[in-house]
Amino acid sequence: MKIALLGYGRMGKAIEQIAIDRGHTIVLKVDEHTNTYDISVADIAIDFSIPTAAVGNLTTCFEGGVPVVSGTTGWLERYEDMCSLCNAKNGGFIYASNFSLGVNLFFEINKKVAKLMRPMLSNGAYNLTTEEIHHTKKLDAPSGTAISIAEGIIENTDFEDWKLYEATGNTFPITAKRIGDVPGTHSVTYHSEVDEIQLQHTAYNRKGFALGAVVAAEWLAGKQGIFTMKDVLGL
Repeated sequence: MKIALLGYGRMGKAIEQIAIDRGHTIVLKVDEHTNTYDISVADIAIDFSIPTAAVGNLTTCFEGGVPVVSGTTGWLERYEDMCSLCNAKNGGFIYASNFSLGVNLFFEINKKVAKLMRPMLSNGAYNLTTEEIHHTKKLDAPSGTAISIAEGIIENTDFEDWKLYEATGNTFPITAKRIGDVPGTHSVTYHSEVDEIQLQHTAYNRKGFALGAVVAAEWLAGKQGIFTMKDVLGL
């Protein structure tokens, strides 16, 4: 495939290496210094840019007829708009808060455990907290992955929402920490007076995110519609 990289930071460079190793060609590299670009040279685009650039990049892909995989977070208030544009242009689109294959398995484990814990949360036997830790250059908080984890909990318990750093009413907290060069650590903890149950996913480097993004791009090639990593992995 001919791949356009929309965003050429650390993730973009990691994706580039894995894509080349898997036999693909990088035909376009877009960063903050790129003023204009021709998306039509690519078969597919992978967007790991910044929140303020994501909507413009996606719009360019849909209007140019190029399927796009996006891992940029912090712009999701426009997600439905982008889905509508994708459908109007008969485009192909995968958004994921995290493309790591392990994290996407973690999402499903999290939902199952939340469903099992629902009665214990409802009767007050356990309290719930969540935490995410990322590198100091990450712009948004909480992470998109943490929000996806929280949404899985809400779907399977009586909680109505999450709050950053504190919980009020029928909500639970997400604590966001920015430390050094941490690629990403996410945990869900159920506390009681007698014990604690914790689920945790720890990324050791960015290779897992990059591999998942390339696998998603390979899967999306030639397809029309809006998909998720559950579709890619057959979950």
